[in-house]
Amino acid sequence: MNEITPFEGVPAPLRASMEKRGFSELTAVQRAVLSAEGAGRNLRISSQTGSGKTVALGLRLAADFAAAADRHDARRAGPLALLIAPTRELAVQVAGELRWLFASIAGADVEVVTGGSDAVRERRALARRPGLVVGTPGRLLDHMRTKALSCASIDHVVLDEADQMLDMGFREELEAILDQLPAERHSHLVSATFPSAVQRLADRFQKNPLRVEGTRLGVANADIRHIAHRIRPRDVDSALINVLLLGRGERTLVFVRRRVDATRIAERLAGAGFSALPFSGELTQAQRTQTLSAFRNGSVEVLISTDVAARGIDIPNIGVVVHADVPTDSDTYTHRSGRTGRAGQKGRSIVLCPAHAERHMSRIHQTANVTAEWRPVPKAEQIQKALTKGTRRELHALLDAETGPSEKQAAYAKLLLEERDPGQVIATLLEMIEPKLPCPPQDIGDASEARPDARGGPRAPRGNYHRFEVNWGKRHGATTNRVLSHVCRRGQLTSKEVGAIRIEYSRTTFEISEDAAGAFEKLSKTPDARDPGFAIRRVRSQPGSARSAKPMHWQNRQRTGGRPANRGADLRAG
Repeated sequence: MNEITPFEGVPAPLRASMEKRGFSELTAVQRAVLSAEGAGRNLRISSQTGSGKTVALGLRLAADFAAAADRHDARRAGPLALLIAPTRELAVQVAGELRWLFASIAGADVEVVTGGSDAVRERRALARRPGLVVGTPGRLLDHMRTKALSCASIDHVVLDEADQMLDMGFREELEAILDQLPAERHSHLVSATFPSAVQRLADRFQKNPLRVEGTRLGVANADIRHIAHRIRPRDVDSALINVLLLGRGERTLVFVRRRVDATRIAERLAGAGFSALPFSGELTQAQRTQTLSAFRNGSVEVLISTDVAARGIDIPNIGVVVHADVPTDSDTYTHRSGRTGRAGQKGRSIVLCPAHAERHMSRIHQTANVTAEWRPVPKAEQIQKALTKGTRRELHALLDAETGPSEKQAAYAKLLLEERDPGQVIATLLEMIEPKLPCPPQDIGDASEARPDARGGPRAPRGNYHRFEVNWGKRHGATTNRVLSHVCRRGQLTSKEVGAIRIEYSRTTFEISEDAAGAFEKLSKTPDARDPGFAIRRVRSQPGSARSAKPMHWQNRQRTGGRPANRGADLRAG
């Protein structure tokens, strides 16, 4: 009987590439794609980052590349495959993965086209007719419209992170791209979640797909330890500093909602002696690339990022993820947390949770199927104790090592112990080798001072709000981020003027600040060019007081640093 190998079904050139890369076996999603059932099929993969889905897609594409190359002569007008990703970073990351996988496959050269990059250089690269083009929706569509990118020979199209592309407002671009592709083609889709909007898109461009389940959002990673610290809202920065001091030396990714907070926190941490940089959509492409490179090579230990910017981050050996702003939902929490605990390594996911958001955070943990440890924020004594224990562990490891000190060191040690008090010598050396903290631990107050009010909801911000509703609910694919983006675009608002958002099955209610409600009501009567079927009306009632603000008010601050919360427009360049 022939024994099944760890790379059963993988073509020899790809197997060699995978072994060289350090793979010892296939993941579940890769095995499913290579199965007899998956041969020649359109793929609909439910998977989050880290499950091996990029290599799985590569295995599927490689299986047809040779045959496709035979069908198209050397004069083919364009690529054989097209992969669409939501962000520049993800596009570059995916292209990098496919390049090493396809290194020995003829006709499978990979090019990347993204907003913010040199369009002239991209046109020259496309003129060389690469086998696979990876790009962001806006830039791909630009090259199609200028005829720099021909779609005539495309046999495969892949939509990666489809749910995120829809959340970011790329629906029109995706539909325009798909309309220009050959009718006879293979179509593949990867999405962490499948709300109705993604389902409709998938059903439109896929025929008879094979559903493959990798690692879904909401499925707990056993390698991640989940911790939550109750804090007062004003202690976020100080709590973050203490968390970083306790985990000194670990590569740490900190999540915030707004760009301005990423910059502010990075500046404070740098001023306190940490190597920290911000990472957000307002950086240029060159700055984003340089920042990620510094984080990847270890010259920067702490990266403070918005959720949108972090969508393309896949940095190895991230030891800690810190949620400086509480995530809006369980999918966001799991995506953030999934940046650590990868490839069998252990990691920690730490939430800095204001007391008024505790119930919300507990629901997120429950929905994400994780059990979190609720613990006080690290204090000075705990940080110093951990530092001392770490130093002693290192000392004992050196003492137990097979290679001892050199003869010169041993001789000097003997001399010191003869001339000095041995206890004093050892104590002095221990003090010398104990690492110095970049800054002292911060004083943090008692979080019980900011407990929820009697109704269990957060203490709402001051001010009155007026309620509106839109005929857009869960069954239409509405999410908090998408509603907020639509409302801000429709009413020319910033996210700070939007209060509670409550999504129901077939409609959504939301609040607009009293100062902006009148102008918003007038503007919202004009049909939206992008979503003409969405009708907004005012819910006639007395303006809400501060006490009437919904418990979700604090979490609906879009990550735009005060700009209109239109992620699609903000990231349309890729």
